[in-house]
Amino acid sequence: MASPHIGIIGGGIAGSTAALHFAEQGLQVSIFEQGPSLVDGPPICHLHAGGNLYREISEQQCIQLLKESIDTVKLYRHTLNVRPTVIAVPIQDQGQPEELFPRLQVIKKAYKTLVEKDPTNQVLGSPEHYFKLYSKEALLKLAQQETPEPDSLSGKSLDEWMIPFAQHTDLEKLKYPVVLVQEYGLSVFRLSATVNLALEQLPNCQVYTQTQVTGVEAQDKKWTIRYQPYDINQPIDLHQQATTVDYLINASGYKTGVVDDWVDKPRSRLVEFKAAYVTHWDTGSAMWPEVIFHGERGTPQGMAQLTPYPDGYFQLHGMTEDITLFEDGVAHSTEESSQPKLPVHLVNKIIHGWNEEQQTIRTDKAINHMAQFIPSFASATIGGKPLFGAQQVPGTDITLRAASVSFAGDNYARMEIVKASSALEAARQIEDQMRECGVYDDFSLAPKNVSSELKIEQILATACTLAEQRHYPIALAKVGGVKQDSD
Repeated sequence: MASPHIGIIGGGIAGSTAALHFAEQGLQVSIFEQGPSLVDGPPICHLHAGGNLYREISEQQCIQLLKESIDTVKLYRHTLNVRPTVIAVPIQDQGQPEELFPRLQVIKKAYKTLVEKDPTNQVLGSPEHYFKLYSKEALLKLAQQETPEPDSLSGKSLDEWMIPFAQHTDLEKLKYPVVLVQEYGLSVFRLSATVNLALEQLPNCQVYTQTQVTGVEAQDKKWTIRYQPYDINQPIDLHQQATTVDYLINASGYKTGVVDDWVDKPRSRLVEFKAAYVTHWDTGSAMWPEVIFHGERGTPQGMAQLTPYPDGYFQLHGMTEDITLFEDGVAHSTEESSQPKLPVHLVNKIIHGWNEEQQTIRTDKAINHMAQFIPSFASATIGGKPLFGAQQVPGTDITLRAASVSFAGDNYARMEIVKASSALEAARQIEDQMRECGVYDDFSLAPKNVSSELKIEQILATACTLAEQRHYPIALAKVGGVKQDSD
């Protein structure tokens, strides 16, 4: 049996990870992406190795995210920003810190078990130090200590990370204890650099960037994919081409329903438009952890999230309808179409970007939202354009965070990830299904592991170039947190 030809529509984190997974095994892959480079979509900033940002999800989802995150780190080893995350519950919030403890213990035990099973799974620090609790008294003591210089931070002491938090946070506004957990950051630019560099070295993978797929048709147990060059300034049907594949992977992100409609495979889903904001804070030159102030989603007191980068840059989320969320930002599929339809003004943001007024108003609101807990953050300024995009959520539960893939027939799969860390697991499930259906067998392939051979220096150089090309500060591409070995 010849190696199957796999067609992947969508070059975001899901499609690119699938392309890398199958191409490194030696299969023939064609991947189609409208943007100028792969992984060019919505903001990714957090690994979610345990799901502690989300109180509303189940322990089962937390464990799934933990396992998937470990595998993601092992695949994309130079994309981590190694710094912990602070989880704080404000006094105004109805929740209690104690409600987090049972789940933290379950995740810690699961992590320990995974490390005992395979020592290479220890990518989040020691399982014994997966989390630590801090009383108000402990934070007041830490606030008296000298802030460590970035170069002196070893990462071995969790207390070091808490010093800037203790010094700048209004500790009177929190319930105790505060949690520090080993959930790390994830660099979308270094991840993008990894897949772009790796796939360039795999001649069996054809990457079609700046390419629009215009239709898909079933043909003799195969799929014909029609496509053309994509130029937003010249939306004319030019140079229409077609290729035939044995297996179709729909990794179209928020447009997944468009392909479902083409191939007549209905699916219920939600699409949500969200944004994060890039800020600069002169006081923020210290090595900060990520900080989460819990809050009820969609209310004026929604969760506030501070994600640190080098050189005083911070990414902000505020889970309110006038910061990260949008009043009309959730759309549902219908009986007539699997593709939810967002309002025109949000689609225009995705296609054309934001005007300066929109950018300024929402970034200022994000800064003020954070400053209610970290008062000195009020002096932060706009650091760049927003990170934004639409996210699909399969089914009808808007709080779902651990999702991977669904199938319709023997040779069609939808990658329906909600978090970046689920991409590799989705690709593996597709491989299993291909084997079960006889599409994929043990061919005489020549597997290559090019992604693991990439050096941090080349990834970093490419990541900084991508950040510049996409008009973001290069600080978002640099390595944040504790420096890892460069080998």
